[in-house]
Amino acid sequence: MVPKLLFSTFTLLITCFFGFGIAQPCPRPRPCPSISPPPRPTRTVSYVRPRPPLYDPSLRLLPSQPNNNPGPLANRARILAITQELKRNITFDPQNYTPTWVGNNYCLFKGFICDTVPDLNITGLAGIDFNGARFGGNLNFYRFIQNLPDIAIFHANSNNFSGVINQGLGGLRYFYEIDLSNNKFIGGFPSNVLSAKNLTFVDLRFNNYLGTIPRSLFNFDTDVLFINNNVFGQGIPRNLGNTPALYLTLANNNFNGTIPRSIGAAWETMTEVLLLGNKLSGCLPFEIGYLNRTTVFDVGSNRLTGPIPESFGCMAKLQLLNMAHNRFYGAVPEVLCRLPNAFNFTLSNNYFTQVGPQCRRLIKLRRLNVNRNCIMGLPFQRSATDCANFFSKPRSCARESTFSIIPCRLPAASLRTRTVFQEDEVAPSPKTYNALEKPPH
Repeated sequence: MVPKLLFSTFTLLITCFFGFGIAQPCPRPRPCPSISPPPRPTRTVSYVRPRPPLYDPSLRLLPSQPNNNPGPLANRARILAITQELKRNITFDPQNYTPTWVGNNYCLFKGFICDTVPDLNITGLAGIDFNGARFGGNLNFYRFIQNLPDIAIFHANSNNFSGVINQGLGGLRYFYEIDLSNNKFIGGFPSNVLSAKNLTFVDLRFNNYLGTIPRSLFNFDTDVLFINNNVFGQGIPRNLGNTPALYLTLANNNFNGTIPRSIGAAWETMTEVLLLGNKLSGCLPFEIGYLNRTTVFDVGSNRLTGPIPESFGCMAKLQLLNMAHNRFYGAVPEVLCRLPNAFNFTLSNNYFTQVGPQCRRLIKLRRLNVNRNCIMGLPFQRSATDCANFFSKPRSCARESTFSIIPCRLPAASLRTRTVFQEDEVAPSPKTYNALEKPPH
């Protein structure tokens, strides 16, 4: 109902203002009847929060030993052997890592981090930091890491690691961070990464992974999930809302189809979500409005359309919203512009037709960008011809009646009109946007 009424309204406005050259009164569209919101969606899997510790905190661990005198070393022979194999395969080492890989004390090797192995209570290899090493050669990630049984952190972005990630990561007892971004991995999604059950940080961005992503990815218990800037395609699995990730970046792939309605089930955890730079289409599900802890929501540069659901007025913590370069239309909801933390809302390069007084206030404060739309009376809009051509085709969405649903009691703070923002207010610093910047290789 709403899109059809909006289409009729815009056609009348075009006729009134551009057809006759004289402004004439045009009727307002009839509001949709109020609808009782459905119950808040829930995940189909459960997670334990707070997370249990990776080792028994009652263990009385020895204090960390200095690197130059660490005492007995766990798995010394095994680690030394695989390190020397890696060293032989490295043909380019501009940061001079490999010259330090000599002797029997791997704690002194550049890029190696030692700490106490809890169940052995001796010093072991706890972390690898090869970020920015820019190694060249035949570097097989899996062959190396499977010989590091006590590893907790493996960071190796901006190198030339490759190879198939095989089964066996589940045997790494303390493994909780993996960063393989900006490497040379190819093929389908490396599902065997998901066998490492303790991972809280997964970064696979800027590789050449392609094809579909498995449903199991969104049932995987992690806090950070970056798979942006690959070649993943087809639809986003319908169980998207099962993910407990606080920071989710699927940007700059080839995902198509609609945003799954299940996204609303992630309301307890989802903090930042980036879906920009894909080929997503269709209308936004009103269930996005359940994300009342989300501070960043970005669906820019897709093929999305339809009005903005009124449910967005429930996203009380939303600071950054990007919907630019899509095919959205209709009125920008006033409840969206009343959100108390609105800092940077970008709705440019769409076909919106109307903004109310609250939205105009944000425009004046330069916190709302509606350039290149079809809003009469505002500067930097599309031409009348461009707008008329867009609205000459009927526009509609599935589940049209849900666009008027507001599934919450609007935040009290959002009802207060702040005429002046505090001078000390600064732009938020989202974690996910850093993931869109390709590290130097």
